[in-house]
Amino acid sequence: MASIAKRPSGWRAQIAIQGVRESRVFATKTEATAWAAQRETQIRTEKSTGIQRGRTVQAAFERYQKEVSAHKRGADKEAIRLAAIGRMVVDGKPLKEWKLADITSEVLGKWRDQRLLTVKGSSVNRDLNLLSHVFASAVREWKWIATSPTTDVRRPADPPPRDRLYTADEIDRLCAAMGIDVDQATSIETTTQRVGIAFLFAIETAMRAGEICGLTAANVNGRVATLPRTKNGTKRDVPLSSRAVTLLKLLPEPEEGGALFGLTTASVDALFRKSRNRAMVEEATFHDTRHLAITRLAKKLHVLDLARMTGHKDLKKLQIYYNESAEDMATRLD
Repeated sequence: MASIAKRPSGWRAQIAIQGVRESRVFATKTEATAWAAQRETQIRTEKSTGIQRGRTVQAAFERYQKEVSAHKRGADKEAIRLAAIGRMVVDGKPLKEWKLADITSEVLGKWRDQRLLTVKGSSVNRDLNLLSHVFASAVREWKWIATSPTTDVRRPADPPPRDRLYTADEIDRLCAAMGIDVDQATSIETTTQRVGIAFLFAIETAMRAGEICGLTAANVNGRVATLPRTKNGTKRDVPLSSRAVTLLKLLPEPEEGGALFGLTTASVDALFRKSRNRAMVEEATFHDTRHLAITRLAKKLHVLDLARMTGHKDLKKLQIYYNESAEDMATRLD
């Protein structure tokens, strides 16, 4: 039973229930009584369900990184995303400082609206998916909260998928900007030239930048490149065209056990952007090579073979990368 007593500073409410003792001072007796009743109910609920109301969002993020993210390939990137999410201020307080039990769909709705001021809906949805995983762990495994607050949060619409395809002229200009001419058997000496070979190799294979950067001589056997661990965490064998094999032969001999291209994803991104600007090729990314590669390969391979080559388990996702124009399709009609 709560104790409500008058004090010079106001009304003091004291509770002592199931080993928990707390007190607070309020301006009115009504407020003190209401708080005591609500807090006693919360404590009873916490004791019966194991839910720990005092945990913060930051504590949930830290435990998630330790127990879940640590087993993912992109653990470092996920940690950076969680830190950025936690720094965002909602109602005057960083999200990471909020009590987990106080996070509601309304709070997350405010966070979503602020985030949409600086990024696209697809980025917000990725962050909401990550938050949903954190809160689901807090509900099911840790018993820190009773329900996930992300359930009733409205998701913003994703922007239309990219359909950017490089033209032959743009490929020539990019190659020139990166200092390569495969027809002239250019000697590959600079890092930028290796990025150029990686660019052409991506068009032939539909491989991602990270997959290309991780290739070693041991991964290539004849006309097959084996990717031990891909984005979705599984092994994948990629068939190589004769042109792809020729491109690999242009690369300098790597150190024993070293990467064939001698590149990192960061260097690929930075040097490709510089070359793109020099070539005046607008609104293009290295990843757009995957769109062009899949669109070309779709004319040569059965859709199931193509999905196996590119690593797509969902054919709907594969369709996003198939960007053949209606004009080109019309030329194949009688």
